[in-house]
Amino acid sequence: MENTLSLQKERYLLLTLAGIQFSHILDFMIMMPLGPILIDAFGIGTHEFGLLVASYSFSAAFSGLLASTFVDRFERKRLLLIMFSLFGVATLACGLAPGYTSLLIARGLAGAFGGVMGAMVQTIIGDVIPFVRRAKASGIVSTAFSISTIAGVPLSLWLANHFQWRAPFILIAVLSILFIMIGSRILPELRQHISVHKRAHPFVEIFEVVKDFNHLRALLFTGLLLFSGFTVIPYITIYAVGNVGISLHDIPLIYLTGGAATLISARLIGHWADLRGKIEIYRLLAITALVPLFVVTNIGVAPLWLWLVCTTAFFVLVSGRMIPAMAIITSAAQPKLRGTFMSLNASIQQLASGLASTLAGFIITQNSAGQIIGYEKVGYVAITANLLAVAFVVRIVMHDQHPVVTDVTPK
Repeated sequence: MENTLSLQKERYLLLTLAGIQFSHILDFMIMMPLGPILIDAFGIGTHEFGLLVASYSFSAAFSGLLASTFVDRFERKRLLLIMFSLFGVATLACGLAPGYTSLLIARGLAGAFGGVMGAMVQTIIGDVIPFVRRAKASGIVSTAFSISTIAGVPLSLWLANHFQWRAPFILIAVLSILFIMIGSRILPELRQHISVHKRAHPFVEIFEVVKDFNHLRALLFTGLLLFSGFTVIPYITIYAVGNVGISLHDIPLIYLTGGAATLISARLIGHWADLRGKIEIYRLLAITALVPLFVVTNIGVAPLWLWLVCTTAFFVLVSGRMIPAMAIITSAAQPKLRGTFMSLNASIQQLASGLASTLAGFIITQNSAGQIIGYEKVGYVAITANLLAVAFVVRIVMHDQHPVVTDVTPK
């Protein structure tokens, strides 16, 4: 059956999903530029900071695995908004945390709900958007990353520098309330995936997913993608301040320029991937991304303009390869199992991110002058994982078909 959403309603849907992703991505991203501030505020080192980043990822991985046992039993809109509400409460708890341990716990709770949210957004895209436009749709939703880097991260850093590190988390909690209200009006109800037959046990969907070797290949591909990025990403700000010589007050420029570039590139990449082929565009971007992966982790002392060139290329290429990659991964799922598959996929994403940031935290050390030692080794690990993903992607089979949508009336 053809998709029954008009193009205008489809656009409103994608913009709403982008808003939801904005809250989730900003909440995750803000920890990385806050690194120097949190290290100073709590008197911690890179290992403890790595655990703060990883706690979000590991909790999201566990919650995604748990969600995969029930996500295809419920209507998509209601489940997404419930998870979003709980995420907002957990993020507020981050802003009110009195110390390192309580912040660590609150980050874990935010990750638990945020991980399910991310999976639900991608699942709805797979349910509603036809395959031929799916990469472009992912590109539109991916502008949440660009906007969070252009506006969200600089604003959050300004709040942290002029008030406290708590202020950005309170801002995200307020934004969550706004997007919940918008989502309740715009998002359609999606029930076509719900089986009329009672399931034998809660893990039947997981068994159905993992017995499909194409699903397993797509999940492994996901792990390699995220591992290749999150060995490097969490420590860029700390490396910029300690090794490159960038002032803490200039850090927002990194996210402003990188986000502005990706705001343009994300839409173009999605269009090219639908036009030229998702695998071909992914491999082109991933191979080109090897250059900024190497340079950013090896550059040493550099002027601000050169560092901005390097980090902007990093943002565009390392994040840009995720646009065709997510279209490939989403299309690898059997439609009736897409919710379960995407929940498992979100778990793999977060597990790989957590393992990558934890591993990198143990590879690198910070000397008395605040410089990062061993960051180039982290870059070599990222490059290796990226090359493995490039070699592996051709083994994934995509189900080129239109999703069946029977009830997409906004409620």
